[in-house]
Amino acid sequence: MPGKPVSTMTAPKSPAKRRGRPCKPRPLTTSPHLDAFLDMLTAERGAAVNTRLAYERDLTDLGRWLAQRSVALEGAGTEDLRAYLAVQSKDGAPRTVARRLSAMRQFYRFLLSEGRRVDDPASPLDSPKQGRPLPKILTEAEVGAMLSTAEARGGPEGLRLVALLEVLYATGLRVSELVGLPMTAIMRDGRGLLVRGKGGKERMVPLSDPALAALAAYIPSRGHFIPPAAGGEAGHSPFLFPSRSSGEGHLTRQRFAQLLKQLAIDAGIDPEKVSPHVLRHAFATHLLDHGADLRSVQKMLGHADIATTQIYTHVVTERLKKVMHDHHPLARRRVEEPSEG
Repeated sequence: MPGKPVSTMTAPKSPAKRRGRPCKPRPLTTSPHLDAFLDMLTAERGAAVNTRLAYERDLTDLGRWLAQRSVALEGAGTEDLRAYLAVQSKDGAPRTVARRLSAMRQFYRFLLSEGRRVDDPASPLDSPKQGRPLPKILTEAEVGAMLSTAEARGGPEGLRLVALLEVLYATGLRVSELVGLPMTAIMRDGRGLLVRGKGGKERMVPLSDPALAALAAYIPSRGHFIPPAAGGEAGHSPFLFPSRSSGEGHLTRQRFAQLLKQLAIDAGIDPEKVSPHVLRHAFATHLLDHGADLRSVQKMLGHADIATTQIYTHVVTERLKKVMHDHHPLARRRVEEPSEG
């Protein structure tokens, strides 16, 4: 018997697998109005890049949490927001929760002002109770030890580090202001800096003689940190503290913080005590220790409200209390006297 005819049909081919990297999930869009709010912060309030990013992170986190409850960010009610803050309070520090509440309040006020909502669901929420921790500071001896250790390094890296330390300790600049200083920030007379701070506000800060000397020693070596131009020609940079590897063109905040940690270790200081912001605190506290008035310190720090600067008076007061308790003869006498009974 002839065999059965063999079918010439072939099974359909499975679709070929696409080569390359797997598709990344699209980021969650929390609200069509979030970008408008962030743009308003930048355009109308002059918010810094880091401030905008902080608001974006906080509100995106809130949007993801609300999406799990099938609630849109712009449609959240007071109880939704209260439940979110309750979850945050279990794991987060009070200051973090307060910051997130501030972002929520500003976002929903924006929606109200733009006619996107008829109410403000964040207005009934209470701020979390938080203590007022005193800022960490370094003693004058510790700052001196760090400077001496940096000076001993020598070379372009050492000269730059000494200049960074001296300028920061002489001016109390925010770290983003320091690392992003343009060469044009040095005033014509060379005795101070013109600094553009938060909200684009400019202020003049004087430089100490050690800071001036450190800058004069560093600037001839500044070219070491500038990437070469095409063809191997000498490169150019508008920044006072340029960087060969940073995409921003200048030394980054993170890299400067790393340099300070290593310097603290080399100087025999606990690295957990040291950061750029701690040196800013040290600048303000040591100025007040030596008789500077609060208004002058406020201007140099670039604080909009003097109440922010007043925290340093509490640091000085606490230190004076400790000195009196440890060294005043009457204080020691009260401790040593036996109690009656």
